[in-house]
Amino acid sequence: MTRAQRHEQLIDVARGLFAEKGLDGTSVEEIAAHAGVSKPVVYEHFGGKEGLYAVVVDREVQTLHDAIHAAISQPSVSPRRLIELGTLALLDYIEESPDGFRIISRDSSPISLDGKDSAESRTFATILSGIAARVEGLLGAQFARRGFDPDTAPLYSQMLVGLVALAGQWWVDARETTSLTKPQVAAHLVNLTWNGLSGLLPHPRLLVTDEDADA
Repeated sequence: MTRAQRHEQLIDVARGLFAEKGLDGTSVEEIAAHAGVSKPVVYEHFGGKEGLYAVVVDREVQTLHDAIHAAISQPSVSPRRLIELGTLALLDYIEESPDGFRIISRDSSPISLDGKDSAESRTFATILSGIAARVEGLLGAQFARRGFDPDTAPLYSQMLVGLVALAGQWWVDARETTSLTKPQVAAHLVNLTWNGLSGLLPHPRLLVTDEDADA
């Protein structure tokens, strides 16, 4: 095996172990044993478990980022169609890379506070934030035309993207027990988001306010 081939083999082996056991539950000894090499080989290529994990995360995040960015960056597409395309892009990634999705949605570090774009900061959360920012622009324009407060667009964009992401996390675990196919899941998600948006009230109120509860 060449050095490049060994490098890729270690990444592939570690990816499966990280998906199954997480970063803390995986040891260098396990990675080396599954790859059929000694521990020093792992250290030589990646400097340790954390370095290998960073490479795995970076690759998965880049794959998902590219897929969703391509889906929601198509020109002359209606807002509803963009929601459909973004939803399908996420579900496609989950279906094709379930191990990778488990890694970045479960184990990745939270949003970086220093704003740096690195393997440690470009996590699932930052991808979703980027998508939400794009949705925010679409919603802001729609809200302004319909007499809604455009300042609420960031909140609604976070809710929409969070809804799709959380449903995607459910689907990756329920695919073997649910009869719902990927297109059906996407259709139900778009049904809730789009038709829910069409019935929004401009000034919603809770049925029971704090004042009512104290009375």
